Amino acid sequence: MSEAITHLKVPVDREERDGCLGPDGSVAHVTRVLRMISGRWKLPILFRLFAEPSMRTSQLLRDMPDISQKMLTQHLRELENDGLIARRDFGQQPPRVEYGLTNPGRSLMPILMSAREFSRLHPEKAG
Repeated sequence: MSEAITHLKVPVDREERDGCLGPDGSVAHVTRVLRMISGRWKLPILFRLFAEPSMRTSQLLRDMPDISQKMLTQHLRELENDGLIARRDFGQQPPRVEYGLTNPGRSLMPILMSAREFSRLHPEKAG
């Protein structure tokens, strides 16, 4: 057992290290994804839109009774700007707008489901 587990260590070589820690490295990309989904209501919104192909703002408000209209609108705009959801305006009166996951949003869902499974397999320790 004298062999080191090298795949768990940060590379020492400058070029290899930049691949992990540099501005276009793994850490930067994972940090970007975590920023995209951070926010109290972003994950509940994403999971609801994963369960339903499209939802109106009023449906989301009913499903998440503790969220305010302002916070819902803010998180929907941020998710839309990050390309995870799409807003569809029907141009009707009264206004009719629906939200749904984009292809990048759908491709993120297996990762979120894996995170859920990780959490189930590794419960919090008391204390």
